[in-house]
Amino acid sequence: MLNVRRLLLLAEVAERGSLTAAAEALSMTTSAASQQMSLLEREAGQPLIERLPRGARTTAAGAALAERGRVIRRELQAAEADLEAFGHLDRGVVTLGSFPTASASLLPLALTRFRRAHPQVRTVVRAGVLAQLREMLHTGEVELSLLWDYDWNRIDDDQLILTPLLEDPTVLVVPTSSPLVSSDHVRLSDLADQEWIIRAENHPVADVLRRACRQAGFEPRIAYASHDYQEAQAMVAAGLGLALAPRLALTNRRSDVRLLSLSSEQSASDIAPVRRILLARPVQRASTPAAQAMARVLHTVARGFTDPGLDRSQLGAVRTR
Repeated sequence: MLNVRRLLLLAEVAERGSLTAAAEALSMTTSAASQQMSLLEREAGQPLIERLPRGARTTAAGAALAERGRVIRRELQAAEADLEAFGHLDRGVVTLGSFPTASASLLPLALTRFRRAHPQVRTVVRAGVLAQLREMLHTGEVELSLLWDYDWNRIDDDQLILTPLLEDPTVLVVPTSSPLVSSDHVRLSDLADQEWIIRAENHPVADVLRRACRQAGFEPRIAYASHDYQEAQAMVAAGLGLALAPRLALTNRRSDVRLLSLSSEQSASDIAPVRRILLARPVQRASTPAAQAMARVLHTVARGFTDPGLDRSQLGAVRTR
């Protein structure tokens, strides 16, 4: 196998036109450089440079090999830059995956805090559904990603390190005119005669609604399938039906709807599911300082994250595991 340092020497000779200048660039003596070049030619089995009265030039074989040396040099320089980025937080890029409700709630605050603390680090966010985000982690497109799961679809992936950030309870969305607003406790089993707004296109929250209602003993009657949470709130405000939604999805709450909790004092059949918000990173990839700093910020934001739009004290503070 060809010696890498000698290939780098050949690349310097090709660029500088002198063995002496190449030796100086690599902090070598001219005699040492001449000796290393002779060894490289022996490894290659043919002449690689022509020694001239003033300087040197590469042969055809030497020119081809020198180009390989330039490629290797660029890769080594990039590797050194990567190692430098691992040791400092004054440069580099951190890539993060996210999903819509997290991107509209806790992520903006985390990004703002991170950029204030580390203005030289570029942040890139990639959005996707759960399967896409996991694939981005596996392929290395993102270093970190916000993920979510419920009791019935826990993420089981030995290639990922999962850290719970917070629990995101499912809340009941009702119009401000609803008599439920004045109720001390809302039981899902008492809402069997209600019409419901559901998320369209097999959205995960549609599964949550159906599962929660079936557990409470009834099949939900669907009045409208919405394509986003603002649309769902609008239909609730119009009196078309009630809705269930994750609390984080409703940080931009309309003034004509209220969010009610399903009391923890009720039976298990009446309690709506709670989803975990998770921070994931690949097992095989060491975290850069930038990724570690982003993770710390996300944990801090998650610990203190509350939704001022909530209408029920039962929701309480966000709990972490």
